Amino acid sequence: MHFDFSFAHPTIWVFLALVLVVGGAIYKGIHKVMAKSLDERADAIRSQLDEARTLREEAQVLLAGYQRKQVEAEEQAKTIVEQARKDAASMAKQARADLKDRLARRAELAEAKIANAETQAMADVKARAVDLATKAAEQLIQEQFKATDHNTLVKDGISQMGKVLN
Repeated sequence: MHFDFSFAHPTIWVFLALVLVVGGAIYKGIHKVMAKSLDERADAIRSQLDEARTLREEAQVLLAGYQRKQVEAEEQAKTIVEQARKDAASMAKQARADLKDRLARRAELAEAKIANAETQAMADVKARAVDLATKAAEQLIQEQFKATDHNTLVKDGISQMGKVLN
């Protein structure tokens, strides 16, 4: 490629304008401003990274704490469930024993009522039998002794009583 140095050529003018702009920027210290700006930007990014790292570490500590609390809560829940099962089994056992006791007491009460009813029935039957026997004896005696005198019967009864009692 061939380069022809002539002021009529536009490339030369563009080159000279570029050199003047870059030279003016260097003379004014733009490179220091740019470096300072880039350094500030790098420091800002570095501080954000440090802050992010700190936040991440705090988040990990919180996560570990919550995980520990979760494990403790699960263990506590297991303990509570186990205790509840034991309590339920104990209550069921106690309820069965109480029911058995109540049924035994009711059976005893029913047996006592039956025995009382039996005794009462036997007493009623005996009383009825005595009444019937008395009535039957009375009828037999009346039929047998219709013709005899009552006074003689009373005297005979008293004399027989005296013999029996002696």
